Amino acid sequence: VQLQASGGGLVQPGGSLRLSCAASGFTLRYYAVGWFRQAPGKEREGVSCISSSDSDGSTYIVDSVKGRFTVSRDNAKNTVYLQMNSLKPEDAAIYYCATDGTPGSGCPPTREYHYWGQGTHVTVSS
Repeated sequence: VQLQASGGGLVQPGGSLRLSCAASGFTLRYYAVGWFRQAPGKEREGVSCISSSDSDGSTYIVDSVKGRFTVSRDNAKNTVYLQMNSLKPEDAAIYYCATDGTPGSGCPPTREYHYWGQGTHVTVSS
C-alpha cells in the first residue's frame, strides 16, 4: 500500500491549489482517504476525508477550511483530490494523505489511519 501526495507549491493569498493523492498497489476507491496537515510548531490537523466509494461516499471538511476546500475522488485515475481555494497564510503546512486500509469504510478516527503518503508542501505567501 503506497500513497503519494503531490500538487503543493507556493501560492499567493487568495490563490488555489489542487492536491492529489495517488495510490499504487491497491484500488483507492475501496478505501476512505483522509487529508491532514502539519504546520511548523503545530500539531497535525485533520483537514478532510472522503469515505470509500462502497460506503456512502460522504465527505468531511474541518470547519476552518469549510467553504474553501473540497475533497473528491477520480476512481478511473485511482486518485483523491483536495481542491483548495481562497488560500490563507494559515493554510501553509505540509499536507499528507492517508488511509485506514479497511475496505468499504467510512471516514475513521485519526488514530485508525495506518497508511500515510509522503507530504507535499503548501506555502501561502505574497
